Amino acid sequence: MRRYETFVIMDPDLSQDQRDQVIQRVEELISQMDGFLVFTDDWGERKLAYDIKKRARGYYVRFDFCGLSPLVNEIERFFRIDDRALKYMTVLLDDAIDLEKIKVEQAEAASKAEIEKESAEEVSREVKTAPVADAAPVADAAPVADAAPVADAAPVEDTVSVEEAMSVEDTAPVEEKTQADVAPTSDESDSAADTTPLKNPEEA
Repeated sequence: MRRYETFVIMDPDLSQDQRDQVIQRVEELISQMDGFLVFTDDWGERKLAYDIKKRARGYYVRFDFCGLSPLVNEIERFFRIDDRALKYMTVLLDDAIDLEKIKVEQAEAASKAEIEKESAEEVSREVKTAPVADAAPVADAAPVADAAPVADAAPVEDTVSVEEAMSVEDTAPVEEKTQADVAPTSDESDSAADTTPLKNPEEA
């Protein structure tokens, strides 16, 4: 018995049910012709390197299986006459296989995949619930807004303005005093003029 892998590119416009019918038919052929299906690898829709039957994209599926050449011929005949398959190709992986060893590897791979799936689901549940619990402490941060008393520092601005006003008031009297001090000087000059002896009119 040999190990093969067959790639098939299906029409991307097919519905999921139509694709499942093709995949199911291939799996039935492998079982009916005493083959062993290792696994079916669904690659999904991808862009083609070049157009095939006027299609720029295709839906890829890979079948990894063990069997003999008549099984490969029957699978390829099915793809050849089915319009749902755009292109197919079969590759020989191993000319002589140990079927029991492959079955053990398959079981281990299935177990590993199940564990990874469970862990991924658990992480997903934790991610969904964690943000809700963490959101509460963020709300507690609101008291920081109580730092509003800092806004009370505004009176400092009032103090400054008061001081400025006071300084203005203080300077104004100084200017008045200066003017007042200057005024007597002119009076003194007037008084000095008054003290000048007047000429006797009779003398004039």
